[in-house]
Amino acid sequence: MAHFRAAVVQAASVAFDRAKTLDKLRALCADAAAQGATLALFPEAFVSGYPKGFDFGARVGMRTADGREAFRRYWDGAIDVPGADVEFLGKVAAENKLHLVVGVMERDLGTLYCTVLFFGPDGAFLGKHRKLMPTASERTVWGFGDGSTLPVFDTGIGKIGSVICWENRMPLLRMAMYAKGIQIYCAPTADDRPTWIPSMQHIAIEGRCFVLSCNQFSRRGDFPADLAAGQATPREDAPAGAGGEAANDPAAVISRGGSCIVNPMGEILAGPDYDGECILTADIDLDEVVRGKYDFDVAGHYARPDVFRLHVNERPQPPVVSNSGVIGDPFADES
Repeated sequence: MAHFRAAVVQAASVAFDRAKTLDKLRALCADAAAQGATLALFPEAFVSGYPKGFDFGARVGMRTADGREAFRRYWDGAIDVPGADVEFLGKVAAENKLHLVVGVMERDLGTLYCTVLFFGPDGAFLGKHRKLMPTASERTVWGFGDGSTLPVFDTGIGKIGSVICWENRMPLLRMAMYAKGIQIYCAPTADDRPTWIPSMQHIAIEGRCFVLSCNQFSRRGDFPADLAAGQATPREDAPAGAGGEAANDPAAVISRGGSCIVNPMGEILAGPDYDGECILTADIDLDEVVRGKYDFDVAGHYARPDVFRLHVNERPQPPVVSNSGVIGDPFADES
């Protein structure tokens, strides 16, 4: 089976700035390829930023004008799928001969979705996964995905899929991915808590797959200065005013990273790194997946379908249906 080098790219977006973030991504892909990587994973919402600490002026029963304007700027930094930015990402994958997996903010009409895009080393756009369940206040600015974007792609280096951030804590979603034979389980995230790494190890053991987790390392200065002053908040475990964490210090750490690569037996091959931007790499041997499933295949010989069975609805769920069919749905109207 396949042997290759994987990279997780722990870096900050140029938040709210799509063009500069895409330029940075291009340079980072070149760095990963120079280190021998043939697969590169970028963090959740890398293009163009995870708005950690922002509230966009949302209160129960009210919104603020400043918050609406901040959302407009965030929307401007998102990308259309398909669109020119997707084509650009495909070119970056091709020029570096990379399987590229990257978190983006996808805009569709007036709604933003936390999405992961997949590209082949020839630049082909393979597809996307939209985050099913935004967490907590993410729901004020992101829409909900549906079961139509739960892909696992059978590529030349193995079966690749992605589960985003706290989706990884949804056991039924994980089971759906295991049943699709996922071997390279990509987990872009915004969670830098110490508890995240044990979760990644558990998933690797449970799914007998390689788990690649990637988070941003960002500082307040990576966000627009006029927005960050009252918004981008240092991470929750940081002591106020200590070690550069003062309220308006551009060096204050917003997200401290913690990216890692884990093998199918739960052993950490690279990371976690909490020191700054970096590219972590590990050599992947997919035979380890088979060796691991010898005694534990959760969707195979270790399953008990006579007792437990999961039903997954992978049909698109569009909000508008016409008498000629479902708008935007490749399936005919069944009503």
